[in-house]
Amino acid sequence: MPAQQLDDLGSRFREAMASVCTPVAVVTAMDGARPHGTTVSAFASLSMTPPSLLVSLDRGSELLGLVLKAGAFGMNVLGSSQSTLAGQFARKGVDKFDGVSWRVDAGVPRIDEVPHWLAADLMHTAEVADHIVVFGRVVEVVSETIAPLTYHARSFGTHAALPPVGSANGPKRS
Repeated sequence: MPAQQLDDLGSRFREAMASVCTPVAVVTAMDGARPHGTTVSAFASLSMTPPSLLVSLDRGSELLGLVLKAGAFGMNVLGSSQSTLAGQFARKGVDKFDGVSWRVDAGVPRIDEVPHWLAADLMHTAEVADHIVVFGRVVEVVSETIAPLTYHARSFGTHAALPPVGSANGPKRS
């Protein structure tokens, strides 16, 4: 495929993916005694048996190297009021945890007051394009019901549930 067609395809793909609503999380790992983390939206549950998840990290990510070295990582899934945290961990630098309340739990950094936190042991990796997909076996979960932080159309927001199907204000069944 000619370069111009690839550029056009890439632009159209980028625009299409911007319209897909995704949850936002901060993946964390320890670098000795120093916590490290980065904001991601490319993560998902994988399996219930055993409980496992996956996250996609850029090949050049400092965090990826730490996860591979430590063999463990944390998923701090953010709530609707935590867009500032998402922005803080999306930037480069070693000071991302400045002013952030956190602790080590199950060997990985756990950011205080996130609605969903999971600790995972590294199971497997797969090289795909310019990213490495990291597969983790979940070893600990803390979760509460709080509206999620989502990313859609290049901005943060949250999810609002629709009324149940068939209710006075909900979609009608056909």
